[in-house]
Amino acid sequence: MSESIKASESASASESIAGSTRGAYGLLVFLTILNVMNFVDRQLLASFSNFIVPDLGLSNTEFGLLTGLIFLAFYSVAGLFMGTLADRYNRTKLIALGVAAWSLLTAMSGLAKGFVSLAIPRMFIGVGESILTPTSMSLLSDRFPSHRLGFASGFYYMGVPIGVGVSLLIVGYLGPLIGWRNCFYALGIIGFLLAVVMWFIRDPQREQLIADAVEKEDRTSFLDIIKALVRALRASPALVMTIMGGVAFHFVLGAATFDQLWYVQERGFDRAEIAQWTGWIGIIAGMAGNLFGGLGGDWLLRKTGTGRPMFLFLVMLVLAPINIYYRLVDPDSLWFWVGVFAGFFQLGCFYGPTFSTIQELVPQQIRATVVAFYILLLNLVGVAIGVTLAGVYIDHLMAAGVSEPYTKALLWFTVISMTAIPLFFAAGRRFERDKARLAQAFS
Repeated sequence: MSESIKASESASASESIAGSTRGAYGLLVFLTILNVMNFVDRQLLASFSNFIVPDLGLSNTEFGLLTGLIFLAFYSVAGLFMGTLADRYNRTKLIALGVAAWSLLTAMSGLAKGFVSLAIPRMFIGVGESILTPTSMSLLSDRFPSHRLGFASGFYYMGVPIGVGVSLLIVGYLGPLIGWRNCFYALGIIGFLLAVVMWFIRDPQREQLIADAVEKEDRTSFLDIIKALVRALRASPALVMTIMGGVAFHFVLGAATFDQLWYVQERGFDRAEIAQWTGWIGIIAGMAGNLFGGLGGDWLLRKTGTGRPMFLFLVMLVLAPINIYYRLVDPDSLWFWVGVFAGFFQLGCFYGPTFSTIQELVPQQIRATVVAFYILLLNLVGVAIGVTLAGVYIDHLMAAGVSEPYTKALLWFTVISMTAIPLFFAAGRRFERDKARLAQAFS
């Protein structure tokens, strides 16, 4: 009789684990879909640059501000506060509210008549989008074990290349048919429907933590979370160098906002045709990079004990010559298209190793806050400075009569971003040591 009961309990436990695993992967897929929408919304303005810039009469500096500081300042600063909320409140409800807010504002962007009327919704879209990633990373770190966290982070961040690629496909296929404004309206409606679905997904871990905290009257304060963040940064140079490497990497991502203008104005492509080509390449290369970065970083850590940033060091070192050379060759050259593929592939490789490293180098109670802090620096320092300074620099080169101003600006920012290579190397070497130090500091 007792053996029968044990067998029944064992079977029940196995079913519970299987159900939990299915639930974790189901949540991962849905969060990835939301991240795709996030990056379609965010990138659509840059992807439609060859339509919107002449239609609204924008300068390169104004376009750089719209895709850089105006959007990212609000996105990044709000994200830090949203991260602390995600460490204290129901995470799925926060995500639903954020998706609904940014979708409404995306639809409003389609009404823009000039710089100011486009800048206003862009500011507040950033606030809505800032909720998604810190909250999602916190949810995934609860659902996946440490040895699978690189895969989960990499899979979630497939939303970046897919979102960027889809935004380009929208431009290439729908832009000439229905116009850029109708594309913004349609995207807002789709996002709002996804927000409704997210509202009804439960967050059992956070619900229990909130209930326990209310019962003990011991909910963590905002100040306590910030103090824990400072302690984590002091205890782990590997964490600091991973963050610094990510910021350096993002300088060229900011400048790459001008890629579509570069393709058309200095490489002679048709604006719809190049959007289609780069859209498909971006999706394929980016997805391959995300899986390669997530699984490869996990493999390197498991086999050698060397931190995942070391994997990024190797990838960036190998691809560095290609990333420079393809900016200089004729677009009929095979190396041009290899370079386009390599850029999207390297971008995909970035997210799994860095975000999983950061999750492992901070205590559980502040993971969403640290992710938000990381995103703040990536965007406010890396992308915002990259895109804003690139826009100013391109206008300066044009005024001075310099030939191929887009090429020169993109080359300079590519070289600057390579300062991430030694930072990722140092972070990878220190990972295990700093992880142990952090455990002692918060024990």
